[in-house]
Amino acid sequence: MTVLQGVLLYGALFWKLYQFSRAPHDRSLRIVTVCLVAAGFAYPLGLLAGSTAEPTIAVIFYSWAQYSLLMTVIYTLVLFFMFTALDPARARVRAWWQALPLLVCLAGLAAVTFSAPADPGPGGYSIATVAGFYLFADAYLAYGVAVALRWTRRYARGATGRLRTGLLITSIGEVLLIAAAGGTCLTVALMWAGVPMPDWTRTLSTFILFPGILMFIIGVSYPGVLMRLAAFRVWWQHLRVYHQLRPLWTTLHRAFPQDSLTRGPVRPVRDALSLRGVHRRYYRRVIECRDGLVRISPYLAHVRAESEALSLAEALRAGLRAHAEGTEVAPQAMSLALPAGDGLDDDVRELLALSTELRRAPATV
Repeated sequence: MTVLQGVLLYGALFWKLYQFSRAPHDRSLRIVTVCLVAAGFAYPLGLLAGSTAEPTIAVIFYSWAQYSLLMTVIYTLVLFFMFTALDPARARVRAWWQALPLLVCLAGLAAVTFSAPADPGPGGYSIATVAGFYLFADAYLAYGVAVALRWTRRYARGATGRLRTGLLITSIGEVLLIAAAGGTCLTVALMWAGVPMPDWTRTLSTFILFPGILMFIIGVSYPGVLMRLAAFRVWWQHLRVYHQLRPLWTTLHRAFPQDSLTRGPVRPVRDALSLRGVHRRYYRRVIECRDGLVRISPYLAHVRAESEALSLAEALRAGLRAHAEGTEVAPQAMSLALPAGDGLDDDVRELLALSTELRRAPATV
């Protein structure tokens, strides 16, 4: 779970950094980016803090840094929902009020951490130090996530589709996080009061915490991931069609090079391997293919008048030969590969069929 958490976290972080580089003035995106950056720094600190069970000052320092960043993560999450759901003026006022419990708990956490002795001795740190540390940290985490959960549910009521689903998953993760943080607060408070606690209560919160973090990251990333997957499917489809139209485009381009929308010559190897500008190249190739068919259409009537048995590929090649030989065109043009509908997909479907036939039918000359 720790590895999966890191993969999801840094995947979301890199994606948000990319989005932020393209829209640095987007307030909501800026808040989410800060949230994930803080979480990205907290993750390795948590690994360092949990790498040893020895009660050293380094461990408690790593834990202090980790929890301070996690508290900042929760605060920025609250900010995101407030600035999304409220007008900027009201959101700023509420942001200052929500900063008060954060600052109080951060100050208390720092006081406990830096008042701890450098050498705790053979008995480790006192129960008061450990309990105070986790009470300040987890009390704010429980409070902040509860506030975020309230805003998440409020925001989800007006959402639809994958955004609503993502907010539902986020809500489940927040409930688990509240249970983990609240359970830790209760456990350490009882232990501080001298109530004996079974060993399993010390690890229960951890087993709740990790699924909560995973659900939270998945929920926050869910709408964006599905959107990118849908965009990738369209990108992949355009790339495939672009290359599948090559036989038709090449045939027409040789006859009508002036119809090319590309300013310079296209290198075949680079064109075959390039993954950039796929959508632009796709639409350009479709337009160039259709323009070429329009140019050759006056010669097709002459060809079809001589032989009705020709296939589409044979008729096109015969029309191109007639054009190259300067044959007198018919008074009426004849269209080839006309789509049944008015949509672009219908047009592309007919062009693909003609391109496939050209690829499969060998040229006679």
